[in-house]
Amino acid sequence: MVQDLYILMITAGVVSLLFKLLKQPVVLGYIVAGLLVGPYVFGKSLVNPENVEAWGNIGVLFVLFCIGLEFRITNLISSGKVAAIGALTIIGGMMLLGFGVGKWAEMDMMNALFLAGMLCMSSTTIVMKAIDEAGQTKERFVKGATSILIIEDVVAVVLMVLLSSIAIKHQFDGEELLKKIGVLAITLVAWFVVGILIIPTLIRKVKKYLNDETLIIVSLGLCLGMVLTAEEAGFSGALGAFVMGSILAETGEAHRIEKLMTPLKNVFAAIFFISVGMMINPVNLVEYWPSILIVCVVIIIGMILFGTLGCWWGGQTMRDSMLTGFSFVQIGEFSFIIAGLGNSLGVLHPALYPIIVASSVVTTFLTPYIMKATIPCYTFLYNHAPERLRAKIDMREQQMAQAEKATVATDEGPSMADKARHAVRKTVVTKRLVNLFIKNMTENDHPEHKEE
Repeated sequence: MVQDLYILMITAGVVSLLFKLLKQPVVLGYIVAGLLVGPYVFGKSLVNPENVEAWGNIGVLFVLFCIGLEFRITNLISSGKVAAIGALTIIGGMMLLGFGVGKWAEMDMMNALFLAGMLCMSSTTIVMKAIDEAGQTKERFVKGATSILIIEDVVAVVLMVLLSSIAIKHQFDGEELLKKIGVLAITLVAWFVVGILIIPTLIRKVKKYLNDETLIIVSLGLCLGMVLTAEEAGFSGALGAFVMGSILAETGEAHRIEKLMTPLKNVFAAIFFISVGMMINPVNLVEYWPSILIVCVVIIIGMILFGTLGCWWGGQTMRDSMLTGFSFVQIGEFSFIIAGLGNSLGVLHPALYPIIVASSVVTTFLTPYIMKATIPCYTFLYNHAPERLRAKIDMREQQMAQAEKATVATDEGPSMADKARHAVRKTVVTKRLVNLFIKNMTENDHPEHKEE
């Protein structure tokens, strides 16, 4: 295990340094490093793939946890229109496009449905890492983009239930789907209650006892606890990590936690991208290159089109809509999960999995370059748009500017979340629980008082 980490870190360090010197995104360096240590270049893997996969999964959790620290639950609520319309437009549009491509390629109904499911989900980890490297984390579009990605992750769980039902029973099981949606709703409500009312209150009460070491241990414990809760409920562990990050963002300790988490996040996130690179099989690239090319073109054009339209219909400016659409031009973790589900059920064509893996790697590789083209494309569109469309674009910009001013004025007072927490903190039950917790901590910290 130590040898694996040594090989990973040295290879990733050298390759990423080379990419830095060439002024290329570091993420691409990690993918190339994965290709070099993987099983296909030198005939055997230089590291244990199972270890790399496990560390990579931890990297996804840490990345999503840190994203959540910058994204409050109230932000998800405030961007509800953009998130809902944007996510439904992307998922619906890409599923129709993917299904159409599958039927055009003469796939049977089941394989076409699975292809549609694999093409409709962007990768939260890859998108947010690309945004971070592009220096766009403070851009206005990021809040809406993150909301869309989170809704996609939730919908993916329901989609997997639907695909499983159709694959096993060859028919739609509405009862099972409604049951899953019910569990989802109850779980999200429980998370919301815990996030807004309980954990922030407790963290604030014990703040004086939390040095850096204790804070990071408590934060990671809460994060992993929510990950297990999400998985037990049948959802993605990454979604649980994000939710706990959003919960801790309400405590006022978010920046401190994020600073402590950054080294861990960077190391394990690098391993995640290395694990993506390890899946590249040059033989598959050569053998299936026409299919891979078609799938990549469908992903890129479809995500740009439906991402831009969905965000525009949801109320974002054209510039922000295009920034979102151009950042979604890849598929990721959920595509592999859906492909694995198809394999386990025995309904997926053997060639489809390597095509999806290769398409994911290629689109991930291209994402930073496509994102750089957003502003030139927006400028071209604006300059060549009909006068009527240009007037709508200008009007939307003015409306967003006015809405931002109104939001700043509103934020000067206490938020609804603050009011709710204040009300709960004043209840007798909460007061007694918190005071009892503080008393026990104080007694444990000062055992000599007991002896006296």
